[in-house]
Amino acid sequence: MAPPSNRLVERKRLVAEPVVARIDMISRYGLTAAVVMLFMVSGGMLWVLGYNYEGLTGGAISKIHPATYLVFLILAWRSCVYGNPIGFCVHLANQRPGAAFMAGIAAMVLLFVILRQRPNMAGLVDTYLGATFLVLLLADADRALMARLEKLLHVMMTLNALLALFEFATKHLLFPFRLDGQAFETDLRSSAFHGHPLTNAAVTACYVAALLSGARSLPNGLRFALIALQGAALVAFGGRTAMVAIIVFGSAYCISRAYRTLRHRRVSLPAAAVTIMLVALSPVVLGGLAAYGFFDALLERFLSDGGSANSRIEMLELFQYFTLHELIVGPDLDLLDTVRRMHGLEWGIENPIIRMTLYQGAFITLLMALGFAIFMYELTRRCLPGTWLPMAVWLLVMMSAETISSKTTLLSKFCFIILCLYYPGSERQPRPVNQMARNSGFGPRQT
Repeated sequence: MAPPSNRLVERKRLVAEPVVARIDMISRYGLTAAVVMLFMVSGGMLWVLGYNYEGLTGGAISKIHPATYLVFLILAWRSCVYGNPIGFCVHLANQRPGAAFMAGIAAMVLLFVILRQRPNMAGLVDTYLGATFLVLLLADADRALMARLEKLLHVMMTLNALLALFEFATKHLLFPFRLDGQAFETDLRSSAFHGHPLTNAAVTACYVAALLSGARSLPNGLRFALIALQGAALVAFGGRTAMVAIIVFGSAYCISRAYRTLRHRRVSLPAAAVTIMLVALSPVVLGGLAAYGFFDALLERFLSDGGSANSRIEMLELFQYFTLHELIVGPDLDLLDTVRRMHGLEWGIENPIIRMTLYQGAFITLLMALGFAIFMYELTRRCLPGTWLPMAVWLLVMMSAETISSKTTLLSKFCFIILCLYYPGSERQPRPVNQMARNSGFGPRQT
């Protein structure tokens, strides 16, 4: 029998092996541009450019962040380049079923909101569809692209921290948070490139947590320098929950990591000396910063929160005004806004579950919570170990404000941080042991 032709062998190989949709050059540059817009273009900057993103007035098109539009365009482009749009969607769903499930739920809820004329249509697009589509697009990213995006992330977060410290020192906000063009003159917390100070604090806290337990490609010296810089910026943003979360969870992680290192591994003498020196100097540095008033604004936030803590108690009183049926399907919006203002909650309901339950109904909230839990589980399941630390910080910060129950790009930023700093294969390779050290007995022995 004659051997099969080369064409037949190649066809069998393609059928047996899964098809990987390689990211073309246009998509690579498009993803890079989308990430830059996501992390560097705030609502205040968009207002300067004539784009009313964070306000209540203006056209519906301007209520979606430009980065989300670009992600949608890249997804459409890649489906066309793939040659089979339906097959491409199936391929992405196989790669990231949790993200596809979350996107499907968000699309169905968006249709429900449009038909019932409920609020937060732009929030479903920006918060959930933008984040899930970004994760789906990065499912086919190779190591080279992820390494470039990781470096870009470090550069953007460094620039954001430097701008925050500049604004903190000069009391001049370059792109302040605005609502329909109206800036809050009394709020001098740094806005930097992420806009609202609490958004900055949330992103920075998650990034610091990821630097502690992830980012394995970074040298330790650079990692500690970035953590110190971001910690200083976190003070400038004035986020109390983010600060407490990173101190509590970060300290627990550092103590447990130090205990494991001392118990099971050799300790480098230079590293131990540097650590002892830094620990000894830290009270002096912190005392000097406190003497110059560096922590005054943050301490004032803890001492006088402007009724923020009381609002978290008052929001529970809103449930008594509605029946069980109204809470399941969503109460009347006019009545809800009236009782919300009666309880002094003009600035919103600072909890995503309670806010979504009151505005969309308990059924929609449970559906979205299910999709969100599966999405978060899948996001961390395929990453390197250590994602529990930024996830714990993220969940605590997320539950302290409206966050994912309204329009925000926080979810997209968090997903990108996790995918970049915990990407499998991004570990820094160990340096080869010096031959003289090995022969002298100080290096590891070869068996």
